[in-house]
Amino acid sequence: MTTGVAVAATPASASVETPDLDPAFALHRGGKIEIRSTVPVRDADDLSLAYTPGVARVCTAIADQPALADDYTWVSNVVAVVSDGTAVLGLGDIGPSAAMPVMEGKALLFKEFAGVDAVPICLDCTDVDGLVETVVRLAPSFGGINLEDISAPRCFEIEDRLRDLLDIPVFHDDQHGTAIVALAALQNAARLTGRTLGDLRAVVAGAGASGVAVTRILLEAGIGDIAVSDSKGMIYEGREGLNPVKQALARDTNRAGHTGSTEEALAGADLFLGLSGSTVPEQAIASMAPGAIVFALSNPTPEVHPDVAARHVSVVATGRSDFPNQINNVLAFPGVFRGALDVRATAITENMKVAAANALAGVVGDDLSATYIIPSPFDERVAPAVTAAVAAQARADGVARV
Repeated sequence: MTTGVAVAATPASASVETPDLDPAFALHRGGKIEIRSTVPVRDADDLSLAYTPGVARVCTAIADQPALADDYTWVSNVVAVVSDGTAVLGLGDIGPSAAMPVMEGKALLFKEFAGVDAVPICLDCTDVDGLVETVVRLAPSFGGINLEDISAPRCFEIEDRLRDLLDIPVFHDDQHGTAIVALAALQNAARLTGRTLGDLRAVVAGAGASGVAVTRILLEAGIGDIAVSDSKGMIYEGREGLNPVKQALARDTNRAGHTGSTEEALAGADLFLGLSGSTVPEQAIASMAPGAIVFALSNPTPEVHPDVAARHVSVVATGRSDFPNQINNVLAFPGVFRGALDVRATAITENMKVAAANALAGVVGDDLSATYIIPSPFDERVAPAVTAAVAAQARADGVARV
């Protein structure tokens, strides 16, 4: 599930005969991106340099020294946005063709916010082995791989295997983009309420891609205690029927041993993180600790309406743009890849993700308030701050090549 950047589903009853009456259709006609030349081809001399025979000299040099491709092709500044269309926004498994407008949008945002070229690739394949093999075969054409809208739990294995097989950054934005922005916002929410992450007891509703990733980054950042629920209730050691991802969560979380429902675990909790698409009743939010924080991030329908949550807690965030404190992945992924590409990183480490979150939180600075715990995607300070932090951390972690 990608939060923040959303595409609204058009009802079946909408006018299919005249779709361009809908401004969304009008904007999408012909697609949202294109390829442009970076060098002129004005005459025979230009042609002989851009193509044959001049191009042969460059090809031969790269064949002798493959690393030269980073300098003499576009590879070092281009990301593949790869999806199989199985978990597209709030639309679900709609297939690769229907996923293309979202992947085009992702490529547009890469370019607009961080100057990263990106190519949308929608694969007609849902088999894990087939997806991994296909991306590995495509990888020499790219400086990074952004996985998008691939259903859980397959997305975890696909990312892990690609990270092991490739020496370029692999990043599943539904997981890690959401996690980075959520951590940044939570750092500021905790600061606003006079606490640290270590003071907080958190309940996460949702053990899909984003729920698992948010939980993992909060553990890495030192959250006090955190427990996760799925559609069957709280995840805990000894619960039957857990897949390997949830078994690992059970091992690493829920020190308090909650075994009931999400609502029961929320009593006295400091933080609720909703990443499930379910609903949470108002009385459960009212039972949370004084000064509590609610991140109801399912989009377009939050787990609890922000106005309802605000009656009982100190800070509320959502995945929507029409309420304050939008947890929007576009705050993270352009700068993360810009920083990784700038130093030609071989991977995106956990430390790089935390560094991105710290930088993003820092943009808010002294303007922090209950309705401003995370900056706007249109704040021009965001991408440069994230880029610099990620690049510096890549060098510190030893994964930078320049």
